Amino acid sequence: MEGEAVKIKRFDKAFKVQAVKMVTEEGQKASEVARSLGIHANVLYNWKKRYSQDGDKAFVGKGHLTEIVALRRKLRNAEVEIEILKKAVGIFSKPTENGSPL
Repeated sequence: MEGEAVKIKRFDKAFKVQAVKMVTEEGQKASEVARSLGIHANVLYNWKKRYSQDGDKAFVGKGHLTEIVALRRKLRNAEVEIEILKKAVGIFSKPTENGSPL
């Protein structure tokens, strides 16, 4: 076991939603659905919980921004813009050779 790479299974949003609907809408047992799909029952229970909490926003997947990540990116961009403006104010507020500002 030592030195072996563990391969993590990744499932797309459609697969997860369909699995959850098999339990919630079709009335199938979660353990049976999980077994038939080749996943652990706890994984299916977690998907069901996330889907019930977030609805269509659940399972955003790799490459999609969650709201908090998008807000952090906006904040970082705003901080960079503020720093640029501070430097510009410093440059334009320096007096010229005749003693008056630009």
